[in-house]
Amino acid sequence: MGQDQTKLQIEKGLRLYQSNQTDKALNVWTNVLWKTSDPGGKFRVLGCLITAHSEMGKYKDMLKYALTQIDTAREMEDPDYLTEGYLNLARSNEKLCDFQKTVSYCKTCLNMQGTTVSLQLNGQVCLSMGNAYLGLSVFQKALESYEKALRYAHNNDDKMLECRVCCSLGNIYVHLKDYEKALFFPCKAAELVNDYGKGWSLKYRAMSQYHMSVAYRKLERLPDAMECCEESMKIALQHGDRPLQALCLLNFADIHRCRSDGDKAFPRYESAMGIMTEIGNRLGQSQVYLGVAKCWLMQKELDKALESLQRAQELADGMGNKLCSLKVHSLSEGIYRTRGQQEELREQVVKFLQCVEELELYCGMCGESIGDRDQKLQALPCSHIFHLKCLQTNGTKGCPKCFKSSMKPGFV
Repeated sequence: MGQDQTKLQIEKGLRLYQSNQTDKALNVWTNVLWKTSDPGGKFRVLGCLITAHSEMGKYKDMLKYALTQIDTAREMEDPDYLTEGYLNLARSNEKLCDFQKTVSYCKTCLNMQGTTVSLQLNGQVCLSMGNAYLGLSVFQKALESYEKALRYAHNNDDKMLECRVCCSLGNIYVHLKDYEKALFFPCKAAELVNDYGKGWSLKYRAMSQYHMSVAYRKLERLPDAMECCEESMKIALQHGDRPLQALCLLNFADIHRCRSDGDKAFPRYESAMGIMTEIGNRLGQSQVYLGVAKCWLMQKELDKALESLQRAQELADGMGNKLCSLKVHSLSEGIYRTRGQQEELREQVVKFLQCVEELELYCGMCGESIGDRDQKLQALPCSHIFHLKCLQTNGTKGCPKCFKSSMKPGFV
């Protein structure tokens, strides 16, 4: 199959995919992959297969095609193709929660000396890197990466990228518990969809609605949370988007838990866990176990709560997600305090304080913790985070944290 025929078949597959005929599209693209003699066409069709498998939640297949794509790019010796190939490798590892590999592949992308074509991918690279740093609970570097991605989006007038970055920024502020910002950013993403998204995939609307729903739940606006999550789930079901269906199920379960309705929460946690285990979303699985543990606590089933927390901890250790570990130690501490188990309690307190220190989750001005309750936060241009009230009260000509770290001890 030559260059022209390859191009026609790829476009045929895209039309089928856009009209939700995913299986037919995959058949067309797989056929092209085996028959084409055009290396550029092979690279492009692998890109289509990577995107499709990502949206279906078949992350191991996504990684398999990404590895084939990077081999194709190496054969072609073209830096633009190599950059795109490494980006897809980074994304595949991000989806499989292998965050250290994601960061490594993203750095390779940013060091590639490509043309303006690959430079336009840098925004997407920074977004993937930010998501990986967030997965590792390295909040400053995550924010830094998101800010860079946002700058690339603005410079290239890339509204789709801006929309995705806004959703990720909403996600980071959920973790840091500034719920006002956690709602602001996905609302901004929803505005972008309304203003510019006429020809976009509906997944952008679904994504912004999901992140709005999480923020509304945190703000205890549960009817709004339910409405946004239902809208997101509807689109996810229409498009066979398994990863988003799992996230919506987890959020539905959390909403029911917030209403103290364990009977409705437990089956939704179970359904979410089923999909997340199938697709390999370990971060999602750890969040399910935390939600289930809180449900058991609500029902005073302390042993069952500890069992769920232990599973969440195992997943957190495997991914290097320190925030999940912090939550596990915090909840375990409460259980052992209730039971009067002093030795276990001391162990959890030590581990909790260790996590706080490693995460640097404290304000560089007042020294109080960040992320333990809903507070307004402000990131400085260096991406260090402070309480907004501290910055307003004390004012600053620079970042106190950066100033401290630049103070080197003198030699006598």
